[in-house]
Amino acid sequence: MTKVKAAIPKGMRDFGPAEMARRNYIIARLRQIFERFGYLPLETPAMEKLETLTGKYGEEGDKLIFKVLNSGDFLKKADLEALETGNLTRLTRSIAEKGLRYDLTIPFARYVAMNQGRITFPFRRYQIQAVWRADRPQKGRYREFVQCDVDVIGSAGLISEAELIQIYQMAFASLNMGIRIRVNNRKILEGLAAYLGVEDQFSALAVALDKLDKMGMAGIRPELAARGLVPKAIEELERLIEKRSWSLDQLAELLDNECGQEGIRELRKIFSFLPEADRNNVEFDLTLARGLDYYTGTIFEVTAEGVEIGSVGGGGRYDNLTGVFGLPGMSGVGISFGLDRIYDVMEELELFPKNIEVASQVLFINFGAEAEVKSFEMLSRFRLLGLRCEIYPDAVKIKKQMKYANARGIPFVIMLGEEEIQSAMVQLKDMQSGSQDLMTEADALEKIQVSLKTR
Repeated sequence: MTKVKAAIPKGMRDFGPAEMARRNYIIARLRQIFERFGYLPLETPAMEKLETLTGKYGEEGDKLIFKVLNSGDFLKKADLEALETGNLTRLTRSIAEKGLRYDLTIPFARYVAMNQGRITFPFRRYQIQAVWRADRPQKGRYREFVQCDVDVIGSAGLISEAELIQIYQMAFASLNMGIRIRVNNRKILEGLAAYLGVEDQFSALAVALDKLDKMGMAGIRPELAARGLVPKAIEELERLIEKRSWSLDQLAELLDNECGQEGIRELRKIFSFLPEADRNNVEFDLTLARGLDYYTGTIFEVTAEGVEIGSVGGGGRYDNLTGVFGLPGMSGVGISFGLDRIYDVMEELELFPKNIEVASQVLFINFGAEAEVKSFEMLSRFRLLGLRCEIYPDAVKIKKQMKYANARGIPFVIMLGEEEIQSAMVQLKDMQSGSQDLMTEADALEKIQVSLKTR
């Protein structure tokens, strides 16, 4: 067998037990909040038909979809003419019919359309799964990452937007993370495009604004020009952006078109639902765009306080997204949590609880023969009572077994040797204090349970 260097593709990662314990901690907190608001779990396949994915994320997004080559002889149906003429889009369609999901929203819309007869609307679902993007790997940006989505579809009621803001607030509060929630409305951006006289180039404007935080105005100015915006429009946009602290009242005076005014009315309605205390970390931001084409109303973006890492969440309202799958007139709104970025923030700010990765609470020392059997009987009883226990699988030197307990961070060790078996007692060692005492099984159980509650 040919030797292969042990490696994984760039932008992909392995997660060891310690990392998984922390990731599961985040997921458990999020799931608890999602279910508190009445959302139901859902999963969709890792692969979707390529036609399902393309054309939904804009020009930039479509380039980042991972295409999956057709099974077997994928060249058999290859469009050779497209290859010769350099038409890579047409060539790709002939050799790849599937793609890895880019996000969870489009698969969700496809699911709703396929299962509309079995769904009670409004349909509230949460989904926690991996997505893939052929992006350039960098800190906080990976090619495979997990999204945690919450969506409600089948209602245009703006109270859902207010609810999603509260989900963000409660979820991040449960993780002890400080956040800022920026909101805007795509109708306001359309009104802005009309004000600038570039209605036909709205998509280009939104894509460029989405890069503003990373590139600055100097960075997006050439892109706006390349996409056909005239210098006068770019100059006026820059003037507006320089004053980022626009209030809705000020904007209402500036945008004298119906589309912009409607977006302002919608945001005012959403803010009216929120108690005063829930508005402290929510702010209107005229420059927030969210580059995905399918957003039609209010949009959200969440950033963490105390660390520079980009957004840790985002989302928005989408009307008629299911229409492309044969179910028109179905409005929805949803938000996403970026698990991987949340993990990075919590690690940098040291927000994870101590000893979160400890799996076992008690290790039984293996003395071999009869002691091995008795220890297994006792740990089985402990497990039935809810304790996480294990026995060292080999009867090796006690020093080695103790070293294992220390390395794993196991707080208690029980020794049940020949003398202990004869006296119906056990040796219980507290690995934190170093104390070791001879006691009954019942007393050992009580001491472990009481100690674990106070740690």
